[in-house]
This record gives sequence, structure tokens and C-alpha cells, in this order.
Amino acid sequence: MDDANQTSVSKFVLLGLSERQDLQPLVFTGLLATYLVNLIGNALLLGAVWADTQLRSPMYFLLSQLAVVDMSFATITLPQALVHTLTQHRAVPFTSCMTQLFFFLAVGSMEGYLLAVMAYDRYVAICNPLHYATVVTQPLCLKMVGVSWAVVTLHSLLHTFLAARLNYCGHRLQHFICDVAPLLLLSCTRPFPNELAVFTEGVLVVVGPFAFILASYVRIGVTVGHLRSAHSLHKALSTCGSHLAVVTLFYGTVAWLYFRPASSYTLGRDRQVAVFYTAVAPALNPLIYSLRNKEVAASLRKAGRKVLALCA
Repeated sequence: MDDANQTSVSKFVLLGLSERQDLQPLVFTGLLATYLVNLIGNALLLGAVWADTQLRSPMYFLLSQLAVVDMSFATITLPQALVHTLTQHRAVPFTSCMTQLFFFLAVGSMEGYLLAVMAYDRYVAICNPLHYATVVTQPLCLKMVGVSWAVVTLHSLLHTFLAARLNYCGHRLQHFICDVAPLLLLSCTRPFPNELAVFTEGVLVVVGPFAFILASYVRIGVTVGHLRSAHSLHKALSTCGSHLAVVTLFYGTVAWLYFRPASSYTLGRDRQVAVFYTAVAPALNPLIYSLRNKEVAASLRKAGRKVLALCA
């Protein structure tokens, strides 16, 4: 059946990052290196938080959750992309594509909610330090993380359900993953319910945490502006610096990828941005936190010395 007349598909063919055969070894090497950096960096960060009793605090519990999300996010997308790049067999069953879409949206959205919870942690630590230990507790963090998972699961179910109901006029997906934007481009008619969901419910789910982060940092900025001690000012800024860098990386790419009409998507550029969003940013996060956080860096150095002593 010709693509122009096809109204239902049993599989999609993911065209990957590039259709040029001479670039496939370079693409494979880059994706593999990024994936390994992600796994190793986040595993080291996770191990440092779990092994060091000095890091048993709500802030580092949230950081460990971010490491788990970053590893999961990359694992949802990169192994499949690596196999497709290496073998050139890029067909994905319809159900597998929808399954990947569900987990991709859920885990990707969870990163934003974790960043919002971490912003609240930093807000209380800087604006209300005397009551930090009684306000930000382990049970509270567990509840906030649990509620966040519930919200993003419902969000992902909605968009996966809407995508599964579309009639598709083609099966060649101009992407390396099953995502909302390239799927909408294959719809036989304008996918108005899907676009409406993106710009209403999607805005609330994605922009809501960002608005909370922004409000938290406005309050933090007001508090920092009243600090007279240079040491206190430096400590406050260093505490927030890593988090701000991760927030900028995450929400900058999210805004580019999702909050535009489907007709404005440029396939080549969006695939490049998606690589940064799904692969590069999660790999950079543990580097950002370990380089700028003295406690994490010290814990990693201590663990490294123990490993070297065992190997000697």
C-alpha cells in the first residue's frame, strides 16, 4: 500500500539521526560514548550518595533520584538507536513504539518534577535555614517524589492513548525515537486533539514545575540580595549553581522540541536537539553536580582511593 493512502500501520521505520551511510560509524561511536558516560557518571554519583553516610540527607536523596531518572531516560532511547545504527534494521512494531513513547514521556517529565522538588529543597535551605531539618524531611521527599510519578504517569498515558488512536499515512518516522512531534507529522489529518493536549495539559505538566522553580529562585534571589556576609553569599550561590545549570539545559531543549505547532518542526534540527535532550544532557548532569558540589566530589575521591587500595 502506498504511504499516501495508508491509514493504519503495524510498524514504524525509524530513520535515525542521519540517512547517510558514511556517517553511521560516527553516529554509533558518539551515541555509545555518550551512553557509557551517562551510565558510569550517574552510577558513580548514585554509589557515592548511597555509600557515604554524610550524604544521607534529603538533598542527596533527591540527587540520587535524578541520577536514576537520567540513566533510565537514556536507556529508553539509546540502546535501540545504537542497534538501529549498527544493523540498519530499523523497523519497530507499533506496540513497541507506543510503549517507548509512554516511558519516554513519563521519565522525561519526571526530570522536570524532580528539578522542582530540588528547587523547593534549595529554597527552604537558603530562605529558612533554621527550620530546614524539620521542614524538608525524608518522608516529605518520598511523598513529593511519589506524587510526581503519579502525575507524569497520567500525563504519559493521555498522550500515548491519543497517539495510538491517530490514523497514520506513512510508517517512515523521521527520528531515532518514537516521540510526539514526529508521530504527529505522519497523521493523515491535522491532529487537533493531540495538539490541544500538548498546548493545554502538556503546558500545565511541563510549565507548572518550571514556574515553581522560577518562583523559588525569585524568593532565593530576594534572600541572597539581603545577605551581607561574602561567605554566606558565596555558599548560597554555589548551592544553587549546579541546579540552575541543569534546569537551563533541561527546559531550554524542552521548550524548543515541544512548544511549537507541528507545522513548524524542522526534522534535521529537531533530531539534533533531541540527541542533546535525551543523551547529552543526562550525561552532563552528574558531571555538573560532582564538579560543583564539594561533598559529592570528596565522596567520589574517597571511593576512588578505596578502589585503588583494593587493586594495589
